[in-house]
Amino acid sequence: MASSVSEAPHEAAPPVIGVTTYLQRAQTGVWDVEAAFLPRVYLDGVIAAGGAPVLLPPQPLAPGVVDAVLARIDGLIVSGGADVDPSRYGAPAHPRTDAPHTTRDAWEFALLERALALDLPFLGICRGMQVLNVLRGGTLHQHLPDVVGDARYQLGGGVFARVPIEASPGSRIAELVGPVIDAPVYHHQAVDRPGDGLAVTARSADGIVEAVELEGATHGLAVQWHPEEDPDDRRLFQSVVDAARAHRSGRRD
Repeated sequence: MASSVSEAPHEAAPPVIGVTTYLQRAQTGVWDVEAAFLPRVYLDGVIAAGGAPVLLPPQPLAPGVVDAVLARIDGLIVSGGADVDPSRYGAPAHPRTDAPHTTRDAWEFALLERALALDLPFLGICRGMQVLNVLRGGTLHQHLPDVVGDARYQLGGGVFARVPIEASPGSRIAELVGPVIDAPVYHHQAVDRPGDGLAVTARSADGIVEAVELEGATHGLAVQWHPEEDPDDRRLFQSVVDAARAHRSGRRD
């Protein structure tokens, strides 16, 4: 019996990009419940780049679940959100650090650690860059106003600031976005000590780390800014989708 759903040839199908999500209290209509959700702009970025986004909500780390998920996706985006638990890098919590989101931390650290082992293409965005850095043994500045003197990187109220960011010559990020980008930012934390194998490849004028690249990875890139907030610039999404397509092709060979 023929399927009622038309399927494109595997080569023509879009690469599947797993995108991590929030898990917290949310309100919609009459409902006020714990929910997994993600701003649509992340999905728009993946779709515009030719990928098929699949949401990866935080969940218990049952045996085999991480490998089962990663076997079914071609690339991974670790999204923005709440602060990483500072106990993961051996620091006491700053008064302005978010309360720990332990389920999300455990899920994303496990996903990303295994993705690195598999050389699965990934892109870290904001919190995603911080997860990568801590996973690799690095540390974070917990409250940037203590470092730069004001809230220029996180204006509050959901308003994204624009900050000029300079990329290192010859880096992958410079190849993708050019030597300088006017980037949308919304973060009060940032990389302090870079983790093992991470090359810092972009900074703001204050010296704040705004991009890192994992040495030796086929596509291991993370940025502190929010590329999903710029609908006219999909270059970072395009890079991970293209790498995911190539990874899928290589996995089939």
